[in-house]
Amino acid sequence: MEATLKSTNWIIKTHSIGKDFAHRAFEYDLNGSFVKDNYLQLKELKFFSAAIPKELGGGGVSHKEMCDIIRVIAHYCSSTALAFSMHQHLVSATVWKYKNEGIGVDMLRNVANNELALISTGARDWLGSNGELKKTNGGYLFSGTKHFASQSAGGDLVVTSGTYLNNNNWEVLHFAVPMTTNGVSILDNWDVMGMRGTGSNSILFENVFIPDSAISLSRPKNEFHPVWNVVLTVALPLIMSAYVGIAEKAKEIAIQKGKKYHRNQKHITTLIGRLNNVLLSAQTEWKAMCAITNELDFIPSEDLTVDVLSHKTNVGENAKKTVEYAMEAIGGQSFYRSNVLERLFRDIQASPFHPLPKWEQFAFTGERLLK
Repeated sequence: MEATLKSTNWIIKTHSIGKDFAHRAFEYDLNGSFVKDNYLQLKELKFFSAAIPKELGGGGVSHKEMCDIIRVIAHYCSSTALAFSMHQHLVSATVWKYKNEGIGVDMLRNVANNELALISTGARDWLGSNGELKKTNGGYLFSGTKHFASQSAGGDLVVTSGTYLNNNNWEVLHFAVPMTTNGVSILDNWDVMGMRGTGSNSILFENVFIPDSAISLSRPKNEFHPVWNVVLTVALPLIMSAYVGIAEKAKEIAIQKGKKYHRNQKHITTLIGRLNNVLLSAQTEWKAMCAITNELDFIPSEDLTVDVLSHKTNVGENAKKTVEYAMEAIGGQSFYRSNVLERLFRDIQASPFHPLPKWEQFAFTGERLLK
């Protein structure tokens, strides 16, 4: 085991620690508790800084390889995979800025030097954001509640935004806040159907001081800003990697159990064949998402954003179908909590809630195509 963990191959290392993740997954899901020990292992092996360029102290892992790492983690514990993807999409967006705009060095070095876990609230904020900033000497005071704060239970730094009334015009300001800052607290309210180990509790901000130097972006409220062309393009392949991994694990279970499940023997071949088709569709479109990102070598545009959002919807839909078909293939045994497939079915239900939800994505895409 020790020799394997020292391997320079990140996928080999992922499989090695994944066995520990799988052993703990049932208890984390049962108790709805954060995957703390899994995060400790990931930090110890420097997975949180893996995608940061080597010259800044990171592991230099490519965007596509990080997608594969997340996909493999999901084979063992989908909550760990999804929570970890939220950190990685913030890192990847910052790496893109570093490579293309020469900014973000301090953030990346800080993550690499301290193996920090970054918390994202962007999915819930979207264009309008929430919470309000009020100007004060040297900065702002921020108050508000951020729901669906991915892995807030185990994160170090939250990357978020809030609204600010500037000369009668509402703006959205983006900033990062250490979780140890006065006025920041975590609400113990992550009691959900699936992805129960992600620890995505709401974060409460009560007059939290945000220095002027922490503001990384100011944009008009409720308007699409070009920053999303970067964020969505790098983030969605990483996030959907977790769901592709879940679907692949479901197929594995269906085949393993299906070979011994006599009740469905007359049509098991048809059920498995159908399952394989929809999984192949999910995998193919996921690979297309990764290709669009092109190892962070892309020029942001709304056309790319439209494509990656459309792929995201299709990947999610087909990943969900894969798990459903796996359950049909092996019948009622999949209904027992002792069967990993039962947990995978609940976890896969989270896929539509990442930006953009299906109907919003249809509208966003259609609006741009009809311009």
